[in-house]
Amino acid sequence: MRLAPRPHPPLPRRPAPVSQESLITIIPPHLPCCNSPAHHQTPSRDIIVLAHQEITRQWWYKAINRYNVFISEVVIEEASFGDPDAAKRRLGELIDFPHLELDDTVEEMAKIYMERLDIPEKSFRDAAHLAVASAHGIDYLVTWNCTHLANGEVIKKLVKINESSGIHTPIICTPEELMEV
Repeated sequence: MRLAPRPHPPLPRRPAPVSQESLITIIPPHLPCCNSPAHHQTPSRDIIVLAHQEITRQWWYKAINRYNVFISEVVIEEASFGDPDAAKRRLGELIDFPHLELDDTVEEMAKIYMERLDIPEKSFRDAAHLAVASAHGIDYLVTWNCTHLANGEVIKKLVKINESSGIHTPIICTPEELMEV
């Protein structure tokens, strides 16, 4: 006897995008891959990471002026981890960015994304990033996370999930993909 696949609940609906050119980033100036002017750090010895640091640094100068930049409570939580002095500095750098909240809709969407996108429990914050950007109608989700976020297979599944429920899907990309031509 074969069991029929259980139906997935529809995603909750949200209003239209925050703005026509909104962007949420999970790589604000404080994260190690960012090397922004606000956070001086030792460049990486890994040539790929070093390239990502430089691309992100250049991208930040442009993004701040080109987009309405938002962060989420998930980013604030991640910034609070680690050394207390460093966390205090990181949180101070985030103070001027508008914060998108995690509400019941976002939490419900994150649970659905974890299940339907096969995101492991240990990476629940990745599902939360997707849910925040989708629920708040953000145009771009910018990340270097190519495992669970900026990944063609994940994006294809996410588009199908969101389309079936009438939910906005942000463009998920790396800073390099969002650089001006």
